[in-house]
This record gives sequence, structure tokens and C-alpha cells, in this order.
Amino acid sequence: MVDAAVLEKLEAGYAKLAASDSKSLLKKYLTKEVFDNLKTKKTPSFGSSLLDVIQSGLENHDSGVGIYAPDAEAYSVFAELFDPIIEDYHGGFKKTDKHPPKDWGDVDTLGNLDPAGEYIISTRVRCGRSLEGYPFNPCLTEAQYKEMEEKVSSTLSGLEGELKGQFYPLTGMTKEVQQKLIDDHFLFKEGDRFLQAANACRFWPTGRGIYHNDAKTFLVWCNEEDHLRIISMQMGGDLGQVYRRLVTAVNDIEKRIPFSHDDRLGFLTFCPTNLGTTVRASVHIKVPKLAADKAKLEEVASKYNLQVRGTRGEHTEAEGGVYDISNKRRMGLTEYDAVKEMNDGIAELIKLESSL
Repeated sequence: MVDAAVLEKLEAGYAKLAASDSKSLLKKYLTKEVFDNLKTKKTPSFGSSLLDVIQSGLENHDSGVGIYAPDAEAYSVFAELFDPIIEDYHGGFKKTDKHPPKDWGDVDTLGNLDPAGEYIISTRVRCGRSLEGYPFNPCLTEAQYKEMEEKVSSTLSGLEGELKGQFYPLTGMTKEVQQKLIDDHFLFKEGDRFLQAANACRFWPTGRGIYHNDAKTFLVWCNEEDHLRIISMQMGGDLGQVYRRLVTAVNDIEKRIPFSHDDRLGFLTFCPTNLGTTVRASVHIKVPKLAADKAKLEEVASKYNLQVRGTRGEHTEAEGGVYDISNKRRMGLTEYDAVKEMNDGIAELIKLESSL
């Protein structure tokens, strides 16, 4: 049973949210009826309540989404709230839909989007993975954080060839190493207020770490927002090369660590926006002419399901006509199709920019 203090917090938080002008998906779909149905439920293994799911959105009315899954079971126990939000965010992925099996496609069909190097500053493709048998951040114990870091660092130290590198635990990190990682834009900071409110930053920095290869084109974040964020990146527009590196790495890691996967939702993550393929393929691209014609930019973006962010990512402005543009859809399509959608959209944007 959910205790009285939690219920009280839920009721108060809900009343505030309902009265607010929040644009979050949480506010849109948490009707009084859904709220009343879910407020006394708990997940069987970890005892997560509705408060664990929605507290970030209750505290931050400016959230875009506002909910997280404290553990994998939350997706089914609180499906009445998760399903419509997932459908809305992932472009019509209905509760009767099933995410297709993993398929990286023919990795050799992707190439360089900008061989002359006129528009694309850098390219990156990342995916998220959760380790089977562990809950997500809010339910992890300090011991589990340590255990996971141990597993991850020993697995990654077995990587070879281009992926060979070093693991840097955040615990006990020297100022020099810290500064070096900040300069490389590799270091992640303790979560922002959205993650803090979701209880995703407990026991910081225990169990958190960063791995990167010698060439600094391959990066793994351990226990930042997700158990694992696996990232491939480099300067310029060679999406094919970036994608192939990621696929090789994920396949290699997967042989050693079992990942959390669901038949309907695909790969499971802490935030519902990352479910399915979990793949975000993005470029930093300089399109000053389109930047002056925001409507045109948005039109192409929505045609190819692209998300346009400012230069420094979410909640920022574009500096000097430089945008961070990525695929928005991660569910109901294969890994290859998610990346291909970004590929085709960026090709179209470059064509437009050069014709203006």
C-alpha cells in the first residue's frame, strides 16, 4: 500500500500541476481519472509509486515530458499514463503496437553527408542500454551502483582495435583528469534539476564513470541518466563511419553484458523518450540561410521527423546559425531506419541551404 505521506504529496502536486499552464505531456495525459486509478499502485519488485514516476514533472512545470520509469515494471504498472505519452512523443506508437526486433541494417549504405565539409561540423550517434536485472536510477542501491561500475569497466577494458581505451571512474577523479574530460566535452555533470527531481542522482558520484577510446571518437557514460550511454562521434559529416563504429561497439558489449529488452517497447531506458531503438543520431550543422527562415527549417524537420535544438543541446539557442539536429523517432522503426531518417533529412537541408 502507498503510504499516507506519498499520497499527500501526490494530491498536492497534482492539484498544482492541474492549475498550472504547464505544456508537459504529463499534464496533458494525467487526467483526474488516470491519477485516481494509479495513485495507490506500486511496482511489485521495487515498490515504486506514481510519485516516483511523475515527481520530476510535478516539480518542473516547464518539463517537455515530465515522467521517468523508476524500474522496468513501471512501464506496465503505470501503462495508463506511459502509453499515451509514448504514443504522443514517438509519433503514433500505439499501445497495440510492437517495436520491431533490433536491426542495424546494411551499415555500408550510409556515407559522408558533407564531403566538402561546408555545413556539418560534427556527427554523433548514440544509444542507451540498461543492464538486465537492475532497476533504474531511483531504485538503485549504493552497492548496485558499485557492482555495475565494476561490470562495465571490466567489460570495456576488453575492447580492442579502434575501440580500445580507458575507463575513468568519477569517484576519486583527480582535478587534472576532470579538467581534461571537461575540455573534451566528455564529462557529464551531476544531473540537471529534471533528473534531480526524479531522484536519479543518489550516491553521486558512486558507480559513475566515463570510458573513451584513444582517438576520442568512442565514448561510454556509465550511470549518468541511463545505465549505459554508448556514443560514437567525430568531426565532419561521415555518418557511415560513425554509425559503423557504434554498431561494432554495441554488438561487442552485448556479447558480455545482457541488456534489458521488452518485446513491445524494445530496449528499456529510464526516460520514455529514449525507448525502442534508443538511437539518437545527430549533427551540428551550420545553416545560416535556413536559420533566417525558421519556418522552412521547421517544415523540413517535421517532414523527416527531425528534432531541432540549439547549439548546446536541449533548452538552448542556436549560436551563429549552428543547430543540433537529430532523429526524433526511436520507436516502431528499426535502428537503421531511425538513422536513415536523419540522414535523408540532413541531405535535404543541405540541398536547400545551398540553393538559397
